[in-house]
Amino acid sequence: MNHSPSGPYAARLDVDYPEALSRLTTCFRLVMAIPIVVILRLVLSPEIELDTGDAEETGRAVRVATLYLAFVAAGAGHLPLATALMIVFRRRYPRWWFDFAREGARFGGRVFAYLVLLTDRYPSTVEEQAVHLEIDYPNVERDLNRWLPLIKWILAIPHYLVLVFLCLMTVPVLVIAWFAILITGRYPRVLFDFVVGVWRWTLRVGAYVGLLVTDKYPPFALN
Repeated sequence: MNHSPSGPYAARLDVDYPEALSRLTTCFRLVMAIPIVVILRLVLSPEIELDTGDAEETGRAVRVATLYLAFVAAGAGHLPLATALMIVFRRRYPRWWFDFAREGARFGGRVFAYLVLLTDRYPSTVEEQAVHLEIDYPNVERDLNRWLPLIKWILAIPHYLVLVFLCLMTVPVLVIAWFAILITGRYPRVLFDFVVGVWRWTLRVGAYVGLLVTDKYPPFALN
């Protein structure tokens, strides 16, 4: 683990709290999200076959949301392994490689925020919108231990165990939030902060294990 001085973590997330949300788009959110969900699914996991039936769109959207969390927690596909090998054998982290991973996390974040009702704005493939996700580009020789990527996935096991529990808790939270928005037009702030907190925690673990941009061990915290 890195015992460097405390400071802002290498991966940071904030989502603008909406003062009001549309009851209509909330009611039909899963249907409206289908086009952008298909695009995100192809980006995150192109080997998955898409079927076009409408009967399973709800389950499909849930799987995409889960896939996105897996993306930020462990990286996309073989990306973490390839990144680890570059760091171990070459002590390099190409900027274009980092930019691809960061922009994938940002785009997926906008889709995820829309799916879990954190925003009414339809996800953009370019604009930041309400999701502010920052990941610092590392100085490999100065900031990263070349051998640590080989064991980070073991060191992060406690985080994975906690995150499984938190993600399970998120399911009823989203159901309650959905009904609250339909009735009041607002996302209860405590529920909003919990969902964003779980996502923020997942992102920090992803920066440590998947994106490999920091050796600083992720804090056990939602804030």
